[in-house]
Amino acid sequence: MKKEHLINGAIASLLALGAVTTTTQAYAATVSAEKCAGVAKAGKNDCGTSVSSCAATAKADREAEAWILVPKGTCEKIAGGHIQTSADAKPGGKSGELSAAAKAEQAGMPR
Repeated sequence: MKKEHLINGAIASLLALGAVTTTTQAYAATVSAEKCAGVAKAGKNDCGTSVSSCAATAKADREAEAWILVPKGTCEKIAGGHIQTSADAKPGGKSGELSAAAKAEQAGMPR
């Protein structure tokens, strides 16, 4: 009987996690948002930079290139924050977005 409760609890947890992820993605899609650089905590950045390959890899708080997605108009109100644009040049030509090949590799899929 306890094994059934454990399995049911695990399934419920997975369903709840899926709902949270879907809600976050829906929020980003519906709310006008901007990339705010220079304010992310270590390990809390939303995507890669010229010195880190993907999200959640910033080594220190407030790295200049590490950004998080915030509601439009919020970034300029945060001390040290600046809006990250696609025109921002990065060493090595990195744009702060993962390429399709990098996303596939990260997911463990062959290119």
